[in-house]
Amino acid sequence: QVQLVESGGELVQPGDSLTLSCAASGRTIRDITVAWFRRAPGKEREFVSALWRRGSNPYYADSVKGRFTISRDNAKNTVYLQMNRLIPEDTAVYYCAVGPNLILSQLRNPDGYNYWGQGTRVTVSS
Repeated sequence: QVQLVESGGELVQPGDSLTLSCAASGRTIRDITVAWFRRAPGKEREFVSALWRRGSNPYYADSVKGRFTISRDNAKNTVYLQMNRLIPEDTAVYYCAVGPNLILSQLRNPDGYNYWGQGTRVTVSS
C-alpha cells in the first residue's frame, strides 16, 4: 500500500509560478513510476507529467511542456511539480499517482496507476 498526500494548490494569477508536492508513505517511490494528472471543471482527468520507474527522464503533456517540471526527491519520498507561466487553462484539481506495475505504454493512461492522492486544487485567475 502507498499513501499519497498532495499539497501546494492555491489561487494564483496568470503568469505566476507554483510548486505542488506529493508526499508518499508506505513504500519507497524511488523505483516506481510516479505521475501527475489533473481534472479541470467539466473535463476528463488528463495526464500532465511522469517519471518512468527509477529513471530521471520526464514525460510531459504537450500543453505543459516547457512550463512544468516534474522531479523526485528520494530522500524525502516526495514528488514535485514545478509549474511556471501558469494560464487559466491550467485550472484544475491536480492528483499524483504511482504505478508499481505500470508498463511504458500505459504511462499516460490513469487506469495504469494503482494509488492516488486526494488532489490539490489550482486556480489560475485574474
